[in-house]
Amino acid sequence: MTNQYDFENQTVVVTGGSNGIGRATAIMMAKAGAHVFVGDINHLEENKETFTQLGIVEVTCDVRRESQVQALIERAVDQYGTINILVNNAGIGLVKQIQDVTEAEWDACVDTNLKGTFFGCKHAIKYMLATGGGSIVNTASNAGLLPRAHDPVYSISKHAIVALTESLGLCHGKDNIRINCVCPGPVGETGMMNDDLDKADDRAGLTQSMIRASPIAAAHNRMIQPEEVASAICYLASKDALMVSGTALRIDGGKSLGVPPQGN
Repeated sequence: MTNQYDFENQTVVVTGGSNGIGRATAIMMAKAGAHVFVGDINHLEENKETFTQLGIVEVTCDVRRESQVQALIERAVDQYGTINILVNNAGIGLVKQIQDVTEAEWDACVDTNLKGTFFGCKHAIKYMLATGGGSIVNTASNAGLLPRAHDPVYSISKHAIVALTESLGLCHGKDNIRINCVCPGPVGETGMMNDDLDKADDRAGLTQSMIRASPIAAAHNRMIQPEEVASAICYLASKDALMVSGTALRIDGGKSLGVPPQGN
């Protein structure tokens, strides 16, 4: 995809940046001139050459631990004096009915998706307030726009991210801090999607089922690409979106619009 954005000398932190949407975003922003710091608990060997060439710094970060999120952001600030853009992308799924969800599973899902986003916003906003503003983009989901029967706890966590985005966007517009979120799905070639497909009895069948659930994805017979979501994140973080805050941007091929037409 063509990179049309200019992030020259912008300092960017991306959580969950080792694969999928986070990796695509980190690479896209680095190619547009940003100083990019990627936080993740799993650093992949396959990224080393590309990240090194683009100057992307990898930092081990479990977003459920406030001290680690704080250290990630402070690493960027210590090196470049500020943080201009934060992408709270780290997240995990949980496909299970509520009566079967353990406390540990609830904590893992909600803490990774929601608490991790809270920690990122908390520590980035502190520096953005001191330096005249910035932009935060949170990765929610189409599951944050409408309930989903097969993964209710995941859906709860993503609804909360949309609410957090709107609330903080309202709080900090006066400070020139814009806070938005993207609501993607179904996105192929992400760690979360690959985990779901690997667990399926019929991988090809599940893939087609997910494609059919999204009208535009079905029209093109493919899942959404991580780079398509990354491009939306770049737009929301860029000066082109100067007057956009508190927005939940759907990149889901129309999946969250409602029940699609049936038949031909």
